[in-house]
Amino acid sequence: MPKKICVVIGCGVVIALGPRCDKHKLPVRVAKHTDKRTGRATAHERGYDHKWRKARVTYIKRNPLCVHCLAKGITSEATEVDHIIRHSGQDDPLFWARDNWQSLCNPCHSRKTRKEAHLYL
Repeated sequence: MPKKICVVIGCGVVIALGPRCDKHKLPVRVAKHTDKRTGRATAHERGYDHKWRKARVTYIKRNPLCVHCLAKGITSEATEVDHIIRHSGQDDPLFWARDNWQSLCNPCHSRKTRKEAHLYL
């Protein structure tokens, strides 16, 4: 597996798994409520509130096509704003960093989310 550098700006530690080194790993949060379908914290608990929904709508209007589909030569409408690098909530700078966002269609977003869930178990 190729090595990479921790995503925290200025860190520079080389890692094998995940986006962050041990020093910058995100804390495991215990959810007060869980989504019955996914078994994880509710969207609101993960930081997806009214402010996020407004930012999401604006981003989708400016970036209306799924970037994963476009990379395959397919044109499909984006319905989701995905965080490229996982974040720990609204207090994490990666949550609001627009260069950490990408527009995805629902199937591509679901595929990416499932794949990430297996990486972080």
